[in-house]
Amino acid sequence: MMAGKKAPEFVITGVGVVSPVGIGNQRFWSNLVAGRSGIGPLNSLSGDSLPCKLAAEIHDFDPLQYVYEKKFLKVMSRDIQLGVSAASLAMQDAGFSTGQIEPDRLGVEFGSGHISFTPDELSEAARDFADPSQREGYTRWGEDALGKIAPLWMLRQLPNMPACHVAIEHDARGPNNTITSADSSMILALQEAMRCIQRDSADVMIVGACSSNIHPVDIARISLYDNLSTQSDPDIGCRPFDRDRDGTIVGEGSGVFVVERYSHAIARGADIYCEVMAVGSGCDGRGYENGSGGRGLTNAMNAAMKRSGIKTSDVGHINAHGKSTRRDDYVEAKAYHDTFGVDAEKIPVTALKSYFGNFEAGSGAVELAGSVLALKHGVIPATLNYKNPDPNCRLNVVREPQPMKAPVAISVNRTTMGQSAAAILRAV
Repeated sequence: MMAGKKAPEFVITGVGVVSPVGIGNQRFWSNLVAGRSGIGPLNSLSGDSLPCKLAAEIHDFDPLQYVYEKKFLKVMSRDIQLGVSAASLAMQDAGFSTGQIEPDRLGVEFGSGHISFTPDELSEAARDFADPSQREGYTRWGEDALGKIAPLWMLRQLPNMPACHVAIEHDARGPNNTITSADSSMILALQEAMRCIQRDSADVMIVGACSSNIHPVDIARISLYDNLSTQSDPDIGCRPFDRDRDGTIVGEGSGVFVVERYSHAIARGADIYCEVMAVGSGCDGRGYENGSGGRGLTNAMNAAMKRSGIKTSDVGHINAHGKSTRRDDYVEAKAYHDTFGVDAEKIPVTALKSYFGNFEAGSGAVELAGSVLALKHGVIPATLNYKNPDPNCRLNVVREPQPMKAPVAISVNRTTMGQSAAAILRAV
C-alpha cells in the first residue's frame, strides 16, 4: 500500500464464478478479454413456442465437482447448485481451509430471486385434474394430490436456500441473510456484508448471488414485462447501448466473493484483489419523470461517490447494467449524464451482459466479478456487438479491451422497478 494512503476497511480476497463464459476465474477472465460470448441458440429446452430463441447457458457444469454435501443435491434447484458451487470456488480462491476461521465469525449474505420449479415436480399431482369430469370439489387436492408431491419439494424453490446451503457447506455460523431485489441483489448483499463486518458481527463474509432463467416458465414470465430479443443470430442478440438493440437475452450463473476485514486479511497473509470502498443504493420512487430519468441510479452513484471520497477523474471504468433494452439503456445513460455531467462521455463503459445476457440477481454478481478481475489485471473488457452508437446514450462504450488508466471501478445494477445499487472498488 502506498505511503500516506488510508488503509482499506473491506477487501475482497476470493472470487468464484460459474457462468456461460466460463467456470472458474481463469477461464472466465480469459474468455472475457478474448471476446468469447456465452450466448447461443437455446439448447436445453425447446424454444419453438418461446418468444426468444437465444440464451446464455452453462453447458459444462457438474455440481458433483463443486458441492461438498452431495446428499443435499436432491433438494437444490439449478440456481442453488450454481451459487453453492461458486461459493466453494471463492473460498478455495481465498485460501481458506476447514477450521481456519472461527465459525461464529464467518457469515453469509446472498442475493437470490424467483426460482421456478420444473413441470415434472408437480405433474403427478396435477394429472388427476387433467380430465374436467374428475374435478369434483377442492377437497380432492388435499386428500389425494398433495400426497404425490415430494415432502421437501418447496426447499428447491425458497430464495433463502442458497445462503442456507452455503453456510452448511462452510460451517458459517455468523450473520446469514438473503436479499431478493432482482438485479440489484448482489450489490445490496455486498452492502449488508460490509455492515456486518463494520459492526463487528463477523470478520469474513461469503457474499454472492445466483439465478437461472433457462426455464420455459421464466422465459414466458420475463417476456410479459420485459423486452427479450427476437434475434436468432447470437452476434446481435444482446447489444447494450447499440442503436439497433431490440432486447435482452436470458441466462444463468453465479458470482461469489470472500469479503474480509482488511486487518484480518493481512494477519493471515491473504492475497487481496481489491478494496470495496463504498456502496450506495436508491430507488426511482413515484412518478414517470423519476423513472425515466433513473433517479434511483443517480442517487445510488452519488451516495457511493460521497462515501468513498473519490472524484469523477478517479474513475477507471463503469461496469454498466447494460441490459440491452431500448428503455433501460436510455435511462441508465441519462443517469450517468446526471451524475458525471460532461465526463459521462469520457469515462470508459463496459457492459458484460453482451457476453452472458441477463439473469437478474446472478448477472449482477458475474458482472461484479468482471470488474474485480479487471482491477487485478489492469484491463477493461470490451462490450460485444456494439457497432452503431445510440445518439440518445452518448457514452464511451469500450469496443476493444483496453488498459485501465485509473485503478477504480464503479459497478451498477438497476431493476425494472428502479431499485438501484452502485459499488465502488479500488485496486490495492
